[in-house]
Amino acid sequence: MSGKGWIGKLKAGLGKSTSRMTQGLTNLFTKRKLDEDALEELEELLITSDMGLPVAAKLVKELKRQRFGQDVSPEDVKAVLAEEIAVIVATVAKPLELKPQRKPQVVLVVGVNGAGKTTTIGKMAQFYKEQGLSVTLVAGDTFRAAAVEQLKVWGERAHCPVVSGPANGDAAGLAFDALTKAQRDGTDLLFIDTAGRLHNKSDLMAELQKVIRVIKKVDADAPHDVLLVLDATVGQNAHAQVATFLEMVQISGLVLTKLDGTARGGVLVALAEKFALPVHAIGIGEGAGDLRPFDARDYARSLVGLE
Repeated sequence: MSGKGWIGKLKAGLGKSTSRMTQGLTNLFTKRKLDEDALEELEELLITSDMGLPVAAKLVKELKRQRFGQDVSPEDVKAVLAEEIAVIVATVAKPLELKPQRKPQVVLVVGVNGAGKTTTIGKMAQFYKEQGLSVTLVAGDTFRAAAVEQLKVWGERAHCPVVSGPANGDAAGLAFDALTKAQRDGTDLLFIDTAGRLHNKSDLMAELQKVIRVIKKVDADAPHDVLLVLDATVGQNAHAQVATFLEMVQISGLVLTKLDGTARGGVLVALAEKFALPVHAIGIGEGAGDLRPFDARDYARSLVGLE
């Protein structure tokens, strides 16, 4: 997909978030001076877009500094917001760093059930396979037959081998065997899917930590990346998920899925501000090409509805 095609997709995908923002800004700033009342209403609008209070306060403060007491149009306000949002998200817009000296680079993928972990692994596998890398997938969510089947479908589609074991089997043992074989074969990337039963946190924590302990026996530096997949439609609940998984494992980066299914696209800005974790990719559709690294400026301008 060309850069232009992706930007078009991003704009369309963020459509729900954008229309809420654009409508709000148009209602607020048509023939209006930028006074304290206007700023207060703008802060409320930004908070309802799931940007959170710290980000909303920061954006409002900057707008006040630049334009207080002046007549402003919706476009003026959008321009300032887009610039400031881009500054915040630019610090986290970082694609997954490939480390060719690792054979394989082990990527552990975590997240709650339903966030889109398995689909994300499939899309990333296809993306890297198209770049000429060898990729193996590990169906480590052994408790969910559907997750194993889904990963096999993605594996077939991307022409990547999928390592799976018996239902309810030991995920750590599976990861150990898969990594040992991947080392032998000189595989470039090994993606390990994991369970996401957050309602039973202590069991999940024990399982994730066991997987990590066991793969370290094969490669002391593994996993080289731990990606947390978040469903953007959960809005502010994403903060709690990040905090919970940070207690269990050392998260190295985030992937935000389903930005096209929500008016809460601003949650990415709130997460960037609060956790400063790299956001490796965003998902705005079902297709394999709809999960991509993102550009801070394009995202910020699309979010506030600027062409």
